Amino acid sequence: MIPESYYRTTDTIEDLRQKRFEKLRTNIYKDATEGAVFTAGKIGQLIREKENLGEKCVLGLSGGSSPLGVYEELVRMYEEEDLNFSDVVVFNVSEFFPFYGNDRHSNAKVLKTHLIDKVNIWPENFHTPDASINRTNVYEFCRKYEELIDAYDGLDLIVVSVGLVGNIAYNEPGSQISTLTRLMLLDSESQLDLSRFYSSVSEVPDSAITMGLSTIQNAGEVILLAWGEHKAEIIQKIVQGKVDDSVPASFLQLHNNAKAVIDLNAAQHLTRISQPWLVGPCVWNDKLIRRAIVWLCIETGKPILKLTNKDYNQHGLDELLALYGSAYNVNIKIFNDLQRTITGWPGGKPNADDTYRPERATPYPKRILVFSPHPDDDVISMGGTLQRLVDQHHEVHVAYQTSGNIAVSDEDVVRTVSLIKHVNRSLNHNEQTLMEKCGEILQFLENEKQIGQSDSKDVLFLKGQIRKEEALTACRYIGIASENVYFLELPFYETGRIQKDKLSEKDVLKIIPLLQQIRPHQIYLAGDLADPHGTHKVCLDAALAALHELKNVEWMKECRIWMYRGAWSEWEIDHIQMAVPISPEELRKKRNSILKHQSQTESAPFLGDDERLFWQRSEDRNKATADLYKELGLASYEAIEAFVEYKIFHY
Repeated sequence: MIPESYYRTTDTIEDLRQKRFEKLRTNIYKDATEGAVFTAGKIGQLIREKENLGEKCVLGLSGGSSPLGVYEELVRMYEEEDLNFSDVVVFNVSEFFPFYGNDRHSNAKVLKTHLIDKVNIWPENFHTPDASINRTNVYEFCRKYEELIDAYDGLDLIVVSVGLVGNIAYNEPGSQISTLTRLMLLDSESQLDLSRFYSSVSEVPDSAITMGLSTIQNAGEVILLAWGEHKAEIIQKIVQGKVDDSVPASFLQLHNNAKAVIDLNAAQHLTRISQPWLVGPCVWNDKLIRRAIVWLCIETGKPILKLTNKDYNQHGLDELLALYGSAYNVNIKIFNDLQRTITGWPGGKPNADDTYRPERATPYPKRILVFSPHPDDDVISMGGTLQRLVDQHHEVHVAYQTSGNIAVSDEDVVRTVSLIKHVNRSLNHNEQTLMEKCGEILQFLENEKQIGQSDSKDVLFLKGQIRKEEALTACRYIGIASENVYFLELPFYETGRIQKDKLSEKDVLKIIPLLQQIRPHQIYLAGDLADPHGTHKVCLDAALAALHELKNVEWMKECRIWMYRGAWSEWEIDHIQMAVPISPEELRKKRNSILKHQSQTESAPFLGDDERLFWQRSEDRNKATADLYKELGLASYEAIEAFVEYKIFHY
């Protein structure tokens, strides 16, 4: 838990001290909801001020997912607080080109669906690129768009989100501060980032009409939004780095009324959050001390036990010397702390002293339930640990929370259906209904399906079935019995579209009976909040909601919950409470179990912004964790999978 004093100070001098490394004003909030409410409040206040002056309020608003909470709060303010939008003018900050209308993902569609059509903005006051723009008139449109903005004396406030490459709107790396509204080619990183809104990367537009950096700089106020761990690295560059055209959002440092509004997850690389000892006195606890020592080891290039008093003093950690008396006392404490996270017995070692082990020795064997958001997250994230749990004779169950059906390519379905047809014919079966259904599916996929069109129920069923069979194959390879594998198909996911529903009670009620049936001694959950598609977060929330419902049931009082990370990031070492070493042979078996998910190995639509395949990401991540332990002076392993314990308070 990060102390609130690190990101919300009440003392002016302390506030300056905390933010001394930051070149762009930055407001940090506990979560995206808090940040969205603040931003909507700023917009609402501006709308009311303009209304009182009898002036129009001219806004530049973005599509995408980051501002959706802001729009939801603005709609609430309209419905419950009489916020009047009749004198509000909205300019769409960016739009994909060419524009295909409402049958495709577009920023205009996002704005209309989540805000424009829900409040009393006059239709003529919403300005956006549309289907009338083509290759012959696009430059003329851009010129007139700028003239129209100038006719309103510029934008009063603009809300933008930041891409993973530091782009605001679609001002890609290399954009200059003098640029106006123009047609921009999207680079490969931006296209990969956008792929979460499409069935495959091939459907992502390769260009967009975007307001230029000069247009944004000329706005009266700019609010930059960023939520989530996957934005942390780029936010650090924007807020604390140099102004650089390779990170276009960094130009906001030059705006006299710009601020970043971010959540704690996006702020985790800022100095006041990640190295608070560099900006002032700290609220020291075991976790922060461990983080500080690991940082000091990296800064000095020394293992823990070789750090000296001089190292501490020269790097702003003299507070620790005052608390512990000497470098040696701190060093040995943290060394032992890290040493005790390492265990080859993730389910607990029977007949052993478990005083300093991450898991208790009894009961043995344990009933273990692993929750996997998609049908491959279990093996990608904890495949080595899963194998150990099986080999050490625990009763292992795996529950796949979603079908993952939208992450299967049409090509895989065509191949499967063609196989069914040929097998049926070769065995001289006269299954007319089956053959007709196969024909319908092939006709739809090969001849009828349009770009961006949702799959039919039959196609979604087959895609889900492909992933189920792959998951069962991987489980059999590990040694998990098929009867211990469950497919929950949580309702929030089963929309057949890229856009998923919100978490509801129906999702939680699908999980509770399984927990009651198994009554596990140990549970593993995916805590990977860096998932750019959001599915992991919803699955985590669903599982935790179910666990909290059962927290006072007797068996829950003896159940331990461990959280693993997925394919996008690893736990920082100050968080790790259980580190499971993986030998070269175990790492090879883990790779093989991941490769059982054939539909996801090379052509999966949602590989994200990382070009490495999932097994490559996983191995690199596990090896990096092992290397860090080695650099700190601990034992050298081929790879390590890491876990953090989640504790539920019992009444």
